[in-house]
Amino acid sequence: MKPNLLAGVLRLVCAVILLGLGACGSLLPKPAPPPTLHLLTWDSAARALPSLASLPSLKIAPVQASLRINPPQAAAGFDSRRIIYLREPYRLDYFAKHEWADTPARMLAPLLLAAFEAGGGFRAVFAAPSAAAADFSLDTELIRLQQDFSHIPSQLRLTLRASLLDNATRRVLASREFDVREAAPSEDAAGGVIAANQALQKLLADLVRAPGFTP
Repeated sequence: MKPNLLAGVLRLVCAVILLGLGACGSLLPKPAPPPTLHLLTWDSAARALPSLASLPSLKIAPVQASLRINPPQAAAGFDSRRIIYLREPYRLDYFAKHEWADTPARMLAPLLLAAFEAGGGFRAVFAAPSAAAADFSLDTELIRLQQDFSHIPSQLRLTLRASLLDNATRRVLASREFDVREAAPSEDAAGGVIAANQALQKLLADLVRAPGFTP
């Protein structure tokens, strides 16, 4: 075969191959868009918590003590960024196109700190790990955070177990499970996120005001 003819054949073969690759690429499924990310926050309007010393249920006025907020833990199934919903008992399902920006337990840590700072029951509040010594520690565990579609309208349920410890004696001063239910404004993930944030405002206020959760 003549050189010019051979070169022409090779160019034609290459062109066919490139066209074929381009056609294959166009037939491949497009990558799924990234999920929509959602936050747990503490609304600034909810920060005007009453001073613990003003609450009649407390027999002892807040002392000049410090509090360490230990990293919140999460129960099995609730330690990921996936947003959970229920349609039947004992079965956890997840929204495919929506996620939390971080695990709810990690997002909860700074919100607990801010709520206890605003409560005024402690001289200083800081998050672990910290080199500073603290008189008391707060341990928390996220028991559930789920949107339940077995109710109409669907309900967001947020449950947190909290314990206050005396670091000197390792004695548990208070331990309680806080459970809040909030109706979702819409039957989708966005409605559940709104309800979750509303439930969180109530839960943090209840926790800071709860008898025993101050020295």
